[in-house]
Amino acid sequence: MHSATLRNNSDQHRYELIDNDEVVGIAEYRLDGDDIVFTHTEVGKGHDGKGYGSRLAKLALDDAVAAGHKIVARCEFIAGYIGRHPEFAEALKPR
Repeated sequence: MHSATLRNNSDQHRYELIDNDEVVGIAEYRLDGDDIVFTHTEVGKGHDGKGYGSRLAKLALDDAVAAGHKIVARCEFIAGYIGRHPEFAEALKPR
């Protein structure tokens, strides 16, 4: 899992977590001006419970922040991750 890398598949509006040349998880989003709205996160069957979801959330949020986006977490998983990792709180778009 430590070798898992992130790919921003902008054509499909999703981040993909890749491990051993396989997409093991996705975080779907849409862009709204300078905001990135995370709408759905999913880890593939057989890959749950291995930390892929958390790695995907961290890498996707890191990438979004580095790109200058404000985060809108419509996805419960991303919202929960941000709640447990206050370093991303400043990147949240105020309600």
